[in-house]
This record gives sequence, structure tokens and C-alpha cells, in this order.
Amino acid sequence: MSKLLHCLEFGCQLGWFLDPDDRRMLLFQPNQQPKLLQGNDRLPVPTWLALALMANQVFGWLQMAAE
Repeated sequence: MSKLLHCLEFGCQLGWFLDPDDRRMLLFQPNQQPKLLQGNDRLPVPTWLALALMANQVFGWLQMAAE
């Protein structure tokens, strides 16, 4: 989490902190409180990336990688 905060301080516009045990993630954006995302919550992505992504999709990919 400290690396995310460091990156935000130096210009990063978006960061996700994943908790695979709870299947939740924290969204970090500059000058905003972290936001808790889970399930079918849609994840913000950079404007240049045309991608519709939900939290449960990310955790599904992680589960597949672990098998």
C-alpha cells in the first residue's frame, strides 16, 4: 500500500490494492479517499484503455492463475 501512495504522490492517476482472501479491492485515486470495490462493482480504468472490467472478473483471473 505504501508503494501505491508513493506513486499517487508522484503523478499516478489510479491504483488498485487487491485482497484475494476477502475478494475485495481498494481503489486509490489522487486527492480522494480510497474506495472499496467488490463483486460486480465496475473498476475505473485509464481513459486510454477501452475496457469494461468488474472486480469479480479480476479475482476470477487470479483464481485461474493459482490452479
